[in-house]
Amino acid sequence: MTASDAGTAPWTSRLPGSGTGVSVLVATAIVVADMIGVGVFTSLGFQVKDIPSGFSILLLWTVGGIVALCGVFAYSELGAMFPRSSGEYNFLGRAYHPAFGFLAGWVSATVGFAAPVALAAMAFGEYAKSVVPDLPPIPLAIAVVWLVSLVQLTGVRHSSTFQLIATIIKVVLIIAFLVAGFVIGVPQPIAFTPQPGDLAHIVSAPFAIGLVFVMYSFSGWNAATYIIGEMNMPQRDLPRALLSGTLIVLVLYVALNAVFLYSTPAGALAGQLDVASVAGSAIFGSLGGRIVGAMICVGLISSISAMMWIGPRVMMTMGEDIPALRVFSKRSTSGAPAYAILFQLAVANLLLFTRSFEAVLDFIQFALLFCSFFTVAGVIKLRITDPDLPRPYRAWGYPFTPLLFLLVTGFMMYYLLTERPLQSLAGMLVMLFGLLIYAVFRRRPVAAGNSHDRA
Repeated sequence: MTASDAGTAPWTSRLPGSGTGVSVLVATAIVVADMIGVGVFTSLGFQVKDIPSGFSILLLWTVGGIVALCGVFAYSELGAMFPRSSGEYNFLGRAYHPAFGFLAGWVSATVGFAAPVALAAMAFGEYAKSVVPDLPPIPLAIAVVWLVSLVQLTGVRHSSTFQLIATIIKVVLIIAFLVAGFVIGVPQPIAFTPQPGDLAHIVSAPFAIGLVFVMYSFSGWNAATYIIGEMNMPQRDLPRALLSGTLIVLVLYVALNAVFLYSTPAGALAGQLDVASVAGSAIFGSLGGRIVGAMICVGLISSISAMMWIGPRVMMTMGEDIPALRVFSKRSTSGAPAYAILFQLAVANLLLFTRSFEAVLDFIQFALLFCSFFTVAGVIKLRITDPDLPRPYRAWGYPFTPLLFLLVTGFMMYYLLTERPLQSLAGMLVMLFGLLIYAVFRRRPVAAGNSHDRA
């Protein structure tokens, strides 16, 4: 297949039973839902401890959002060029070599999504316990994963409706919390405008390290790239969904941190993991913890739903390319990749039962950053090696935006290598093991989607 065939390739057709496909609104909801997890509700306590400046903290979150937008521009260019579901598996395979794509797909399809699903489900169970103390966290976590998986098995149409409604409720609850915080919260003596000494905070080591954890909170901005093949008009809708979703989250993140700082004494927040509950108690009184817990529980349902939707699409696409994995490419009459969904469900349940999801997340972080780094670098590489490839969307601000993303992501990888060398090494070993698996499965695939393979 030539590059000019990308716009009409067979994999861009609608899935059976999916109706009109995924709209830009639903794709935006997937981005928003995947991005907003528990990170924004837990990070501030450690930031305010080392950066006692309202302006500097809000700038930190703004910078994180800008870096995420730089990634959005790069992924949008690749997604419009190669409109096939599966994210980095597709992009790295097209920009470099199918083996590189397999590495990313191997990590994503096995634990890259199952571990975050398990973590979000466990957080759901813990926050539900804060609302109703007698509820057991593990059974609740397993129940919510099964519930969402059953919705996904019904097909794209029902999944779209569920995802959109759950995400709208999530955003509405966050906006209600913001309004309540600014209206009934007791203002604290903190400034959100530049103050003397802010420059020292901005160029400090805590600011740089804080950016690492802010970027983890922004992870998920690329969510819609995993379902490109199910979108109505991917060359147009993918950039819109990624950009809109990331901008919405950027605004919400900055506003949430502002309301935390505005309504709650900095001393009460410093060093606290559950800053949302602390702020909730300051705003709503004794019921604050339960109110915030309920809000986060509802929000986590949409996050789990988004990950249970997009994760199996990686295994589905790999199954289209690799005969040994062909079973995972099979779709139900409603268009759902049933075996791929059930596989991710089984892995997520295993991680929940063994309580191993946090350890898995630790050692796959470097691998995920590695794949994102080289995906964005692939935009630069293709601009040089294949300048004549059709580009329905061109990355805004090129080459500065991809270079900024690479700079920050490279710093994050360096941080992980120095602070968590064993976990980072384990992540690299997982990728190397993926190479061995690729060598075993390396037969020329029948699917048209991999006819771009290069020796």
